[in-house]
Amino acid sequence: MSSREKEQTIALSAIFQAAELVSILAKTGQVDNASLQPLLESLLMVNAASTEDIYGGQWDCSTNLALGRKISRQALGKERSSVNPDTLRYALSLIHLENKLAKTPDMLSTIGQKIAQIEQKKAHYESVLHENMLASISGMYQDTLSKLSFRIQVHGDSRFLQQPQVANQVRAILMAGIRAAMLWRQLGGKRWHLIFKRKALLNALESRN
Repeated sequence: MSSREKEQTIALSAIFQAAELVSILAKTGQVDNASLQPLLESLLMVNAASTEDIYGGQWDCSTNLALGRKISRQALGKERSSVNPDTLRYALSLIHLENKLAKTPDMLSTIGQKIAQIEQKKAHYESVLHENMLASISGMYQDTLSKLSFRIQVHGDSRFLQQPQVANQVRAILMAGIRAAMLWRQLGGKRWHLIFKRKALLNALESRN
């Protein structure tokens, strides 16, 4: 097992955590802030010293991505059938959408500018979970990724999805999922690795316990 595979599992855990949170939020209108906050904060970590630092550092990374690591192990292992089908679909869709984004340099530049603006805004609010921060991240998603030819279709309870705050949370989580998918690609992760490198990735996931 290489250190690169260990790093890849961090990105993969973040992708699956975002996918699971979107799935839960769309159906219940509720989201676990302890799982959400590190994902949103990762958007503002543009010059992290290490992959672990993007999600809280060496000591907090495993805790912050515990949900995603659990789902990743299930999805890659023998418990795949226990993973919500929507979660799997969102995870694969995030990887696919990020691949399209990577081929759009103008959009990447726009996202970089918007992240810098959001980072400045954070100084005025106590948390990245503040509704104004969520609205800004959601707006970034709408202004960029929503304009690509491929769109992630979120299924859930329309009573919740039609609420502006929930819709903002969903888009903000998807934006954080794209951040994780970008990291996955930068670390050499490929979609086919989820099939043909499952054992190596599972070993790396287990070693992070």
